[in-house]
Amino acid sequence: MNLIRQGKVKDVYNVDGHTLEFVFSDKISVFDKTIPSLIPNKGETLCRSSAFWFQIGRSFGIKTHFKELIPPNRMRVRRVDVLDYSEISRKTTDYLIPLEVICRHYVAGSLWDRMKDGSLKPSKLGFKSSKEVKYGDKLPEPFIEFTTKLEEVDRLLTKREALKIAALNQAEYDEIVEATLRMDERIGEEVEKRDLIHVDGKKEFAFDENRELMIVDTFGTSDEDRWWDWDSYSKGEFVELSKENVRQYYRNIGFYDKLSEARKKGKPEPKMPALPADKIDEISELYIDMFERITGESYR
Repeated sequence: MNLIRQGKVKDVYNVDGHTLEFVFSDKISVFDKTIPSLIPNKGETLCRSSAFWFQIGRSFGIKTHFKELIPPNRMRVRRVDVLDYSEISRKTTDYLIPLEVICRHYVAGSLWDRMKDGSLKPSKLGFKSSKEVKYGDKLPEPFIEFTTKLEEVDRLLTKREALKIAALNQAEYDEIVEATLRMDERIGEEVEKRDLIHVDGKKEFAFDENRELMIVDTFGTSDEDRWWDWDSYSKGEFVELSKENVRQYYRNIGFYDKLSEARKKGKPEPKMPALPADKIDEISELYIDMFERITGESYR
């Protein structure tokens, strides 16, 4: 096999003209930067969680690129081309749609940041314009946004921009939204059995050789999605059971503010500090515990 791409979290190998192999590492990234620390067991939990959801999706008619799980941390998938915007048209087939689809069910994360600074109004989320929105509020309906996928730093897109750069027609756009909502509905039903709340998550899609939609990459894991504990939430507490725990750590030590300031001013970005040993142990245990709560399977 030939290594064709090293990502922030997983490496991609070419198996043959139709198949890729994902190797999930123990690396971790936040804010589009890789942390100089490894999290033991992380790669395996992400790989197995992703395989779980691909098979769930297939069970109710959602097409995926998943082929087989190779324990403990490898997965084989159908190959598609990764193309520049200029190479894509509405007749192009067999390519990665260069968008990330974010589906939100609660007010949290960057959505909350935009609510606080006034750049996002309650009415946009389906609330009454007079409502005082609070962190953790359940949204009246799922809120879907699109961001770039292949740019150095993800940026939010308008619907018009998403249609243009991905060369989608309205029906294809609607199909992506519908598949996202159907998958998230099933995720929510599944994890509710284990007292988890699916707060939000991202998904990626591709077209096959017939320009039929497939869900690809990974989703429904502790990296791509945000989860809360139901019992804690019912008491007004928001216990972050995902990579968000790590994001909060870097927010609390002031790194995120420094990074944001540098990006706004176009200055060199600060070097990301490593995680302390006790935090690494904590996060490793979190990934194992969340694999079991997300899938209902035993890690060992």
